Amino acid sequence: MSTKIITQTAKETQKTAEILAEEILKMPCGKGAVVLALIGNLGGGKTTFLQGFAKGLGIKEKINSPTFVIMKRFNLACRQAGNFYHFDCYRTQKAKDILDLGFQEIISNPKNIVAIEWADRIKSLLPKDRIMIHFELIGKNKKIIFTE
Repeated sequence: MSTKIITQTAKETQKTAEILAEEILKMPCGKGAVVLALIGNLGGGKTTFLQGFAKGLGIKEKINSPTFVIMKRFNLACRQAGNFYHFDCYRTQKAKDILDLGFQEIISNPKNIVAIEWADRIKSLLPKDRIMIHFELIGKNKKIIFTE
């Protein structure tokens, strides 16, 4: 099922993501991590979206894109000691580079929630069960968010 959401401001984008996170937390754990694959151009709203998403997960720390460190981990108080992992694959040269960070183990753990910016750069490593989220910037602030 595909969904199209148009947001006018960063706060609207964050609120949309916060609601998604709250819904994901209501879901029972599956066979692997919940994986969000975010795709869009620079300035498209991916990091803004994840700031709201993290808030919806109950994370208090500031969320910035881990462009240079590739990955950040945050403890989840709610998912039976699981973690929220935030990956940024903008600087990833080859999909297999991400494997050195324990990517396969991370996405195999059903207690984890994983968000990947620039997920198209590691498409071959993404699990089949994932939430694809595409971002498109229209004008200065308006964003269209497509999920599939």
